[in-house]
Amino acid sequence: MSYSQISLLPDRGVIELRGPEAASFLSGLVTNDVERAEPGQAVFAGLLTPQGKILFDFLIYVRDGETLWLDCVKEQAETLLKRLTMYRLRAKVELADRSAELAVAAAWGDEPREGNDAFIAAYADPRFAPLGERLILEADPGQPHHFGDRAGGDTLYHSHRVALAVPQGGLDYAYGESFPHEACYDDLHGVDFEKGCYVGQEVVSRMHHRGTAKTRIAAIEASAPLDLSGAEIRAGEFPVGTLGSMDGTRGIAMVRLDRIDEAARHGIPLRVGEVTLTASRPAWASYDVPAGGVRA
Repeated sequence: MSYSQISLLPDRGVIELRGPEAASFLSGLVTNDVERAEPGQAVFAGLLTPQGKILFDFLIYVRDGETLWLDCVKEQAETLLKRLTMYRLRAKVELADRSAELAVAAAWGDEPREGNDAFIAAYADPRFAPLGERLILEADPGQPHHFGDRAGGDTLYHSHRVALAVPQGGLDYAYGESFPHEACYDDLHGVDFEKGCYVGQEVVSRMHHRGTAKTRIAAIEASAPLDLSGAEIRAGEFPVGTLGSMDGTRGIAMVRLDRIDEAARHGIPLRVGEVTLTASRPAWASYDVPAGGVRA
């Protein structure tokens, strides 16, 4: 296997679920149907509050019929493990944090380059095909660059993700505050609307069928480089969204579609401080983003 770009992701951890009921146990908790995935495949999903807000999200890799690996935020791994343990009850599944043993990388690009067999698993990122693949490899503090000089840091992946306007939890939407539709789980293949019950399902289903999600992810282009994640985006005196990940002048924002539509109709530019922004629809999105903002 070959990749033109490889980026190690030190902020990602791995939780392992092992046992004959691992897939059914997790499917009963999260937004997606793990039981439909074949060995070697992965699904994107979230674990919600009963009120339907995102607590954790992760890529779930189906290693075999009884083993799942959750590619999750490393800082959340311990808390996530405790939450899953609380739900386990009598389910035949063993849980373990393997973040000290396993590392995560991202790989993408079409240019042929010699591969490297240092990884244990490789799987397509289920959110959006141009993101490429995720790799699981052995963590080795003495050899941080498993792919030699071909492996870049997470800044390389960050630029790739921002260019595609794919949001990341904790950076582009807040855990404990955002609904799956606001983080665009519906367009990024993070929700199965036909599966059985899971925590927070009623709220997610209601938002989906009523089409009440007014807050969405937008791609952002700024008139000058910005590094102000969390900054308020305004149209005149009115807040219309929050700036997320930035890479120079390109970025991701969570915006109120109705408010930027109003701003566009009145010719009011979007700004963060003195910097003017334009908002546009990500390539993966099914919804329209009004042409908010005016290039300076």
